[in-house]
Amino acid sequence: MKLAIVGATGMVGGVMREVLAERKLPISELILVASPRSAGKKITYEGKEYTVVTMDDAVALRPDIAIFSAGGGTSKEWAPKFAEVGTFVIDNSSAWRMDPDKLLVVPEINADLITEEDRIIANPNCSTIQLVVALHDLHRTFEIDRMVISTYQSITGTGVNAVRQFNEERELGKAEAPVYPYPIDKNCFPHGGDFLDNGYTSEEMKLVHETRKIYNSPDIKITATVVRIPVVGGHSEAVNISFKKSATIEAVNKILRETPGVTVVDDPSNNAYPMPLYAEGKDDVFVGRIRKDESHDNAIDLWIVSDNLRKGAATNAVQIAQYLIKNNIIAPVTV
Repeated sequence: MKLAIVGATGMVGGVMREVLAERKLPISELILVASPRSAGKKITYEGKEYTVVTMDDAVALRPDIAIFSAGGGTSKEWAPKFAEVGTFVIDNSSAWRMDPDKLLVVPEINADLITEEDRIIANPNCSTIQLVVALHDLHRTFEIDRMVISTYQSITGTGVNAVRQFNEERELGKAEAPVYPYPIDKNCFPHGGDFLDNGYTSEEMKLVHETRKIYNSPDIKITATVVRIPVVGGHSEAVNISFKKSATIEAVNKILRETPGVTVVDDPSNNAYPMPLYAEGKDDVFVGRIRKDESHDNAIDLWIVSDNLRKGAATNAVQIAQYLIKNNIIAPVTV
C-alpha cells in the first residue's frame, strides 16, 4: 500500500503525518511530495528519513492513495494525472468540492457513497466539516430549515505565514511580510477568503454550498459571517438553527451526546464549554452552550469548536483513506 502526501512540507501536511502515525494505516511505502523548490528536502517520519520528491516523480511511483493539501491550482492540474494511473486522490483544496461529478465526503455522514469509480474525492472546508458533523443527526431527526452562522476562525486556517505574522506582531510589534490586510494580534476582522459580488466572502459561501451538498439538502436556508481571530487552536462557530419539526432541548442534548465524533461540553454552572485552547490536537467536534432560542418557537443555539488542522483537514482526509482500505474499495496498484 503506497500512500503519498502532496504538500508534505506545509502545515496541514505535517499534521497529516501525525494523524497517519497515530492511526497506523497499513502503509508499505510513504511518498512525500512538494514543489520543485522543496524537492530533496529530508523529513523524518516514524524514525525513518524520507526525501521529498516532485509531482512527476510521485505520479511515476503510482501511489494507491494520494492525499493532497497543496492548493486548488495544484490540485486541478495534478489530481487528474494521479487518477489516470489508478490513484485515489483525496483533495483538501476547494478545487473539486462543488464539482457535481465529485463526492464531498465527511466519513461519519456519507462515506458509504464512495465507489471504485471515485478516483478524486473532495475534503470539505474546515469550518464546514465541524458544522455538519455536529448537526448531522439533528438534521436527520428534526430537519433543519435555516441556519445563521458566525465563525471565529483560527489563523492556522490561513497557513504558516499567518502564524508567522501573528508571532512577529506579538513579539516584535510588527510583521515584516503580513498576509492579512490588518494586524491580527489584539484584533479580529470579518474577512475570510475573497469578497464576492453578493457581499459575502468565498469562505462564507463555502459553508452554504458545501453543507447543502453534504446533506443532500439543497433547500436549507443558510447565512454566514466569517471572522478571523488571533488564536491557533481551532475554529469556533456560533450557530442558530431553526427546525421544521418540533425539537426539545432535552432531545437535542440526547442526540448530540450520541452523535459519532461529537463531544458535548455543556455545564454553564461550572463554566464548562468548548474552547479552541482545549480542542487543539484532538479529533472530536466539541459542542456546548446548548439552549433554546427564546425569540423563535422552534430554534436552538449552539457553540461548536474543533481543531481545524485535524478534523477540519488532516484527520478527515485520513479517515477517508481508512474507509477506502477497510471496505476494500482500493486494490493496490500494480506496475
